[in-house]
Amino acid sequence: MQHWLMKSEPSEFSIDDLKRVKVEPWDGVRNYQARNMMNKEMKKGDLAFMYHSNCDEIGIVGIMTIAREGYVDHTAFDKKDKHYDPKSNPENPRWFMVDVRYKRKLKRTITLAELKEHKKLAEMQLLKRGNRLSIMPVSKKHWDFILSLE
Repeated sequence: MQHWLMKSEPSEFSIDDLKRVKVEPWDGVRNYQARNMMNKEMKKGDLAFMYHSNCDEIGIVGIMTIAREGYVDHTAFDKKDKHYDPKSNPENPRWFMVDVRYKRKLKRTITLAELKEHKKLAEMQLLKRGNRLSIMPVSKKHWDFILSLE
């Protein structure tokens, strides 16, 4: 089993939204590195932190499981969708997504500022300078340490 961190702006889709719907496609990712992780590396049953970004309290808010492995992100073909990509087509899709399932909210938000305080997390991809990926792997060691902060 692998562990992941997946960023979402809570104004777009929050942990509470996921709790309400139970399972949701993680669509609209338009970064090739993140796409490749979803399409080739994420497996059903993997665990992922949901990380709220671009909000008042930035940080890890909950846990999800990968419910469906990578498949074509159909929003890329819909001219009315904000994730439309005219260079992607059904015969040669450019973008992929996974489905995520709500597991639980954390007891509290573990903020980005708090994560930065811990030397044990210094090598975590999220905390490395210039990292802007919306999806990234999390080592088991970092996963367990973060959960111990709850």
